[in-house]
Amino acid sequence: MLNRRFLKSFPLDTFDYPASVSYLVIAGGGGGNNYGGGAGAGGYINSYASETSGGNSSTATLISASSGSSYNVTVGAGSPGTAAGAAIAGTSYQGSNSVFSTVTATGGGGGGGAASLPAGNGGSGGGEGFEGADHFGSGVSGQGFRGGRGRGDNDPTWGMGGGGGAGQVGQDAAAGGTPGGAGGYGLSSSITGTAITRAGGGGGGSWENNTGGAGGLGGGGDGGRNASRNGTVNTGGGGGGSGSSGQSQGATAAGGTGGSGIVILRFPAGAICTPSAGLTSTETLVNGGAEKVLQITAGTGTVTFS
Repeated sequence: MLNRRFLKSFPLDTFDYPASVSYLVIAGGGGGNNYGGGAGAGGYINSYASETSGGNSSTATLISASSGSSYNVTVGAGSPGTAAGAAIAGTSYQGSNSVFSTVTATGGGGGGGAASLPAGNGGSGGGEGFEGADHFGSGVSGQGFRGGRGRGDNDPTWGMGGGGGAGQVGQDAAAGGTPGGAGGYGLSSSITGTAITRAGGGGGGSWENNTGGAGGLGGGGDGGRNASRNGTVNTGGGGGGSGSSGQSQGATAAGGTGGSGIVILRFPAGAICTPSAGLTSTETLVNGGAEKVLQITAGTGTVTFS
């Protein structure tokens, strides 16, 4: 015999789908270059509340999830910076894309290097290296800003450009024996219940007696002379660029590694969202227990609502 009191206290249908799902998707940051510029932050796409996405764009559209629906998720890795030693030429080091459903944030552009290596394009663009022709990287519309200009101009006492961030262009290195350009700052989001700034660009490298540019607020790595810093994990921050203590292209330090990205989902507490194997995640209650936040910090897989 059915216990009617039990059914009244614990209804079988605890949530009426569809569920409105807010998300913050950030790609991996680019790698900083030796003899070069800071890297761009990973692309930043935000649908929570009225918060903006990167590049001074509008809030993205929510996703409406139905019971039994599954969505692809990938958390993009940050790119390693270039190795120490001779100045690097070739392809810039771009971060990896992050994905939630149909939303793809583009990896940050790598920092520029010697004259044959312009900075890379990406979610936010990389900063110019030892150049003199505005070879900074471009950001993706709706995700981030361009990198800053370097001031090498065949004078190694000058600095390199900062990488672009989600909230600001990478800063130019001022002409004439100055530090490298600072990385562009990122954007703040309260999707987790706490305001956190992410997706800052990497600072540009510098030479001789000058200092590297500061990393952009939001996880960007500092630029350096003999060393540079990595972007912060799970912020999509760009890696810092490096330089050298002397006028030698064969004695440069390694560029900083970009910070990994993140995928954050916020949805009503009555909905159940199950990550597949292969995803690293944590779930918390927010808004007085009325909503859940799922932070996915690594991996590739799916999330399923039920």
